[in-house]
Amino acid sequence: MSLSPEQRREYRAIAHNLKPVIIVGDKGLSEGLQEELERALNDHELIKIKVASTDRDARQEAITALCESSGADLVQTIGKIAVILRRAKKPNPKLSNLLRHKH
Repeated sequence: MSLSPEQRREYRAIAHNLKPVIIVGDKGLSEGLQEELERALNDHELIKIKVASTDRDARQEAITALCESSGADLVQTIGKIAVILRRAKKPNPKLSNLLRHKH
């Protein structure tokens, strides 16, 4: 599912005040990181990821791999931070960044 420019703008605005939930370090895309990513997307839907690599291409590859493995959409990338989105089937109103923002 591709995001429209209006949706991207709205999601970027919501994500602006979020802190990175997932930090990809030297170990790269480990199994534990994948599990944490799944949990974070299920709970929050819209999350920030920080990729600690100094190599721009390596960061982009890591973000692309995370999006593909989790089925999430990339909303935006700025430097080492990426914002990704995956809608939950049954979002938790207390945890979902999308639902909390509407209140």
